[in-house]
Amino acid sequence: MGEPVEKITPLPKGLLKNKELYQYILETSVYPREPQPLKDLREATASHPWAVIGTAPDAGQAIEMVLKLINAKKTIEIGVFTGYSLLLTALSIPNDGKIIAIDVDRKNYDEIGLPIIRRAGVEHKIDFIESQALPVLDKLLEDDENEGSLDFAFVDADKVNNKKYHERLMKLLKVGGVVVYDNTLWNGTVALPEDLVENGLMKETRKCIVEFNKDLATDNRVQICVAPMGDGITICRRIF
Repeated sequence: MGEPVEKITPLPKGLLKNKELYQYILETSVYPREPQPLKDLREATASHPWAVIGTAPDAGQAIEMVLKLINAKKTIEIGVFTGYSLLLTALSIPNDGKIIAIDVDRKNYDEIGLPIIRRAGVEHKIDFIESQALPVLDKLLEDDENEGSLDFAFVDADKVNNKKYHERLMKLLKVGGVVVYDNTLWNGTVALPEDLVENGLMKETRKCIVEFNKDLATDNRVQICVAPMGDGITICRRIF
């Protein structure tokens, strides 16, 4: 009998295995430029049992730059949690900009994120819809005027539905619009043999992400860039 195969247990958020290097990036480039409301929300979320699922601040910094580069005004977010990326977007778009925010449960948002968002003066930009995302996207698509109306989308929700989200977002995004998908490197497990990944949700989700990444790589409707920030983000720009 050979040696037993060692299972890989995922590490906390951040793909750089050198923790000192990751901390260097945060302390020199990210935290000094992080607006105070975002810092407050990040710190308020840190004690939550599921804090690790929040948007990583280095990924957030990249998203902020994308929002500014494309002059985003009308956006959508699928998966909110406490609202770090939602607040980031609200701070980045114009005062008359709008965000459709969708999550199946707004409890964490209401208790942790919303008070900080209100203090930041950007609540008026947010239309929070407590629902599964697919029915909301389908409802939007019932109105022809919504096709090609969005500048930006951020997706950080159930990975099994990423492909369904993508197909609908390709209709809702305008040409030149951008969608960012979070967790597309899944703590680096996408590059590991399947038998080295811990059984359960980690392995099941990895399979969905691997398949989705393959789909994006062959989707000629978008230009893509995979960035190893946070848990991996894939930036997709609709080109037709």
